[in-house]
Amino acid sequence: MRIKRGVTTSRRHKKVLKQAKGMQHNRTRSFRLARQAVTRALQYSYRDRRNKKRDLRSLWVTRINAAARENDTTYSRLMAGLKAKNIALDRKILADLAVREPEAFAAVVKTSVK
Repeated sequence: MRIKRGVTTSRRHKKVLKQAKGMQHNRTRSFRLARQAVTRALQYSYRDRRNKKRDLRSLWVTRINAAARENDTTYSRLMAGLKAKNIALDRKILADLAVREPEAFAAVVKTSVK
């Protein structure tokens, strides 16, 4: 008996077309174009989940450096001072302090750089 694959194929197509929802033009209607677009989108999302971490760290360093310079020191001196005094604050927390609580950040700077 001949096996027809219509159900399997349509399910597979439907899955890809559902992932392509929100894209423009024929990418939402044509399976071939949708498959290409979805594959590329998934590659970008995988890559950019890693790049996001890099970008955020860069942003934190910039914010810490700006706040450190307002307190008459530099980023490198501040980080060296923190390490020397065994103060375990990561860059995310330091950047948050620099933006939201400048007085607390100034106190950290004063403690670490003497």
